[in-house]
Amino acid sequence: MKITCITIFFWPLSMTLSSDESQASKTEVKCNFTEKNYSLIPADINKDVTILDLSYNKITLNVTDVSILQMYFLLTELYLIENKVSILHNNSFDNLSNLEILNICRNSIYAIQQGAFIGLNKLKQLHLCQNKIVQLDPDMFVPLKNLILLNLQGNLISSFDVPQLFHLELIILYGNPWNCSCRLFNLQKWLNTSNVTLENENITMCSNPNILKSYSIKTVPYKAKCHSKFSSSITEELYVYFKSINNSTFNHSLNNLTRNSEHERFGKSWAFLVGVIVSVLTTSLLIFIAIKCPVWYNFLLSYNHHRLEEHEAEIHEDSFTGNPSSLSQPPDTNSEETSVIFEQQHSFVVDDDGFIEDKYIDTHELHEEN
Repeated sequence: MKITCITIFFWPLSMTLSSDESQASKTEVKCNFTEKNYSLIPADINKDVTILDLSYNKITLNVTDVSILQMYFLLTELYLIENKVSILHNNSFDNLSNLEILNICRNSIYAIQQGAFIGLNKLKQLHLCQNKIVQLDPDMFVPLKNLILLNLQGNLISSFDVPQLFHLELIILYGNPWNCSCRLFNLQKWLNTSNVTLENENITMCSNPNILKSYSIKTVPYKAKCHSKFSSSITEELYVYFKSINNSTFNHSLNNLTRNSEHERFGKSWAFLVGVIVSVLTTSLLIFIAIKCPVWYNFLLSYNHHRLEEHEAEIHEDSFTGNPSSLSQPPDTNSEETSVIFEQQHSFVVDDDGFIEDKYIDTHELHEEN
């Protein structure tokens, strides 16, 4: 009697558990489209699909792919390993509210927009390994409130700031060129104070600077000055992020906000000093030219160079010989006598080349000797 009662009591419970298991098995629909050489996500997949594997194709997640992907709102796992994805645009998965695993490893992703993961409220695992990601904005992970695993292995990330709402259990960061400067202090602090586990910690090493290459990013020693610089590093991270999304408006404004105010004063003082010096030199030059121009003009105007004639040369020669008879000679002397005297005085000249003779030579003595 007791056995019959126990059987009657547990029979409804066992039937309920078996019905739940059969219902779960019925709702799990798997579709495997790996290595199909697809360039677009197929639109004729079963709408009740829950696990979709599109790995090893040529899918780019363009606008058409995103619109098709929204139809499969029952997805819990999506695999896009080794495709041609380069950018994760805003709202790429916003209708996949049941998605728990997203794997986009081994693509060519270099940019992730801030709203790329909006709508993934139930996502637990995000795999972005072996891409070309350089910079990540921590705010893009804020919608992922249930995320417990983040795989960023094998990218080009040198620094990473973790938001306060980030509650991971496992993070994979090895294979990145980590720059263990003060900008990495926030990540190290979070790794050491939270319950997160850093997978392969012993090979998650610093790449720069050279003196810290033997340290793990979790154990690298920081000087006290990194604590004082921590607040200013937040502004620098925001500037790098907005620059990565190619927003010219934010880029211009943040460029002005992130400059050091002391550096600005220093730069403006030098610009002002250079301007004053140039103005003074220009004014002085204009004053000098205004004063000297009339003097130079009169000098050039009075300078009239011309070749001396022969009778002028004779006058200059006689004036230097000191012969009074040549000065007292009347101007109306016979032209023939003058030419004879001139020829006698210049008989020593071998070749008359038209140039004026040296006026310091005593031509009168030469004439007497002849």
